[in-house]
Amino acid sequence: QVQLVESGGGLVQAGGSLRLSCTASGRTSTYATSWFRQAPGKEREFVAAISWSSGRTYYADSVKGRITISRDNAKKTVYLQMNSLKPEDTGVYYCAADRASTWPPRLNEDEYDYWGPGTQVTVSS
Repeated sequence: QVQLVESGGGLVQAGGSLRLSCTASGRTSTYATSWFRQAPGKEREFVAAISWSSGRTYYADSVKGRITISRDNAKKTVYLQMNSLKPEDTGVYYCAADRASTWPPRLNEDEYDYWGPGTQVTVSS
């Protein structure tokens, strides 16, 4: 069993930065871990993924160059560094783990096995 807990969300002005954290408990060493986000009134969408074992990363085109995913294996924590934030980045950000750990990572939320409760990010204009 895996449990995920996100933190680091908040209110920030456009152009600002935030770093989100996702701390995992349980067996994660072979899983791919991804960040998704859900804006008000929209479907949840893939943001970025990282492999715990290799450190390979993968990004949605909409966030490339502004968002960086990284991990600290010793702390069992995945980070999402978000820079040059825009109002359209507003939403609830979720951490998710995929037991299948395919690569490139799966982009469909229905294929992920474990989810955190989410953390709210609000970017004001």
